[in-house]
Amino acid sequence: MGFYLNRTPDIIRPLAKDLVWSLPTEAPTLFLTFDDGPIPEVTTSACDILEKFNAKATFFCVGENVKKHPHIYRSLMEKGHSCGNHSFNHLDGWKTNNRTYFRNLIEASRHIDSNLYRPPYGKITKSQSKLINKKYKIIMWDVLSGDFDPKVDSEKCIQNVIKNAKNGSIIVFHDSLKSANTMLNALPVILSHFSKQGFKFEAIPMKKL
Repeated sequence: MGFYLNRTPDIIRPLAKDLVWSLPTEAPTLFLTFDDGPIPEVTTSACDILEKFNAKATFFCVGENVKKHPHIYRSLMEKGHSCGNHSFNHLDGWKTNNRTYFRNLIEASRHIDSNLYRPPYGKITKSQSKLINKKYKIIMWDVLSGDFDPKVDSEKCIQNVIKNAKNGSIIVFHDSLKSANTMLNALPVILSHFSKQGFKFEAIPMKKL
């Protein structure tokens, strides 16, 4: 498991102004996001939990998963969640030439109708973001839950979010098999905590392409 930070340092944002790290809001609001789905074993369970708290979220979908499970993708949209493009099969932008990277995004866009894009692993080059920004909003985050890390249990995941999230934060979870146990146990506790603090949970606004 590589090194990562649970909160994106403020110093990084001015260096990447073309990327969205958080969203300005007046009322206390958090933007929960889920990467790597949709899959029936996890995504539907996450949606059930969100619904109990009247929470909307943004699901950054992998194109090949949408192709396999289009009914789950449609259900997300019907329930009022947003969906974004997370490439067709989770390519690392730092290790992929631009031509291959862009073609992979385009392939995913045949299944995901959205102007939101999140680079897998958060890894994207300046040349990639410059071109992608012409058509997409590139959504990063300021809080990483750590649910993907086998060393992080649900309690640690909860604390990662509670200690670091603030008004307008974009928070990353994963609706993947690897993250399922930690995420599904942590999610209701996090939603309950912030609900009691008066926060709302909204989807990131998207446009159809």
